[in-house]
Amino acid sequence: MTRLTLTDFRSYARMRMEADLRPVVLTGPNGAGKTNLLEALSFLAPGRGLRRAKLSEITREGAAGGPLGAWAVAARVHGPLGEVTIGTGREAGESDRRTVHIDGEAARSQAQLGEFVTALWLTPDMDRLFQEGATARRRFLDRMVYGLDPDHAGRLNAYETAMRNRNRLMREGRMDRAWLDGLEEAMAGHGVAVAAARRDLMQRLGAALAAAEGPFPRAEAALDGVVESWLDAMPALEAEDRLRALLAGNRRRDAEAGVTTEGPHRTDLKVRHAGKNVAAERCSTGEQKAVLISLVLAQASVQADLRGMAPMLLLDEVAAHLDDARRRALFDRLAALGAQSWLTGTDHALFAGFGERAQHFTVRDGAAVPAPLH
Repeated sequence: MTRLTLTDFRSYARMRMEADLRPVVLTGPNGAGKTNLLEALSFLAPGRGLRRAKLSEITREGAAGGPLGAWAVAARVHGPLGEVTIGTGREAGESDRRTVHIDGEAARSQAQLGEFVTALWLTPDMDRLFQEGATARRRFLDRMVYGLDPDHAGRLNAYETAMRNRNRLMREGRMDRAWLDGLEEAMAGHGVAVAAARRDLMQRLGAALAAAEGPFPRAEAALDGVVESWLDAMPALEAEDRLRALLAGNRRRDAEAGVTTEGPHRTDLKVRHAGKNVAAERCSTGEQKAVLISLVLAQASVQADLRGMAPMLLLDEVAAHLDDARRRALFDRLAALGAQSWLTGTDHALFAGFGERAQHFTVRDGAAVPAPLH
């Protein structure tokens, strides 16, 4: 990304910054808008953004139109396909639909962004990722998959749409066999494809984690999901038949529960600190952060090898939680990654180990201003 422009986005009325392709360090006091910048960048990739906020919640307070007003993020992006200009945001009005333009042309869907930009992020909100429910871990897993397979987002959305429609029919007591058969057919096809893409990621990720060296803990990751386990023992078409039969057999149970009780939407990501042979959720906060960084760096390496395009890494307040050896190792890996990463912090001194391998900005007064190295 070499140019970023924000309009009525969070705390920014209008902001424009120029950068080169080195890692970017953003420093400033709490509340200056550093995380808002990372969130804006996250909208250059498919998905709901770093905070998973409603689009109407993002419009700057005081913007024309109030909560129904428009906001926009635009960027000039460089990748394997060359230079491209991406624009995304919310149009003014009642609709909360996100718009996407690529080189001035309306995109087919936001999933098309994955051809040009993928992003992974670590934020303070993720510090309890291993201790809380499976939903956040599954989102983290699927975001890693997006980087390897841009179509994964579309398949996952199609599965979830069919599942929501099935749930609604059953909650309303409308047990129409033909409708349910059609929805379960769609869920089986898309669901097995989702599970297969996750398995492919985990196989590649496992090899990268095993080969990783340095001060970050060696992590082991595995899928805990019924459909993924079927694919260990049978071809995809047989797994589709089995999932379709499972859904049909669970109709009464699911109608009573008001949800679909089994399927790839229940899959969990299990992670261990391999050096200690301890589940990640039993590690210290610092070790959990280091394990997460191991996963992100391994995925970035896998994606770079597979697609010739590493993800944009958005690392919010990560450096402050690392000891000096791990902090310097992180900077070395990011500098060698060949993709732009963005890091935030309140203390400029924490990033001295980057030297001139990174570009430094101070965030203040609704702007990102180039900062001297010393």
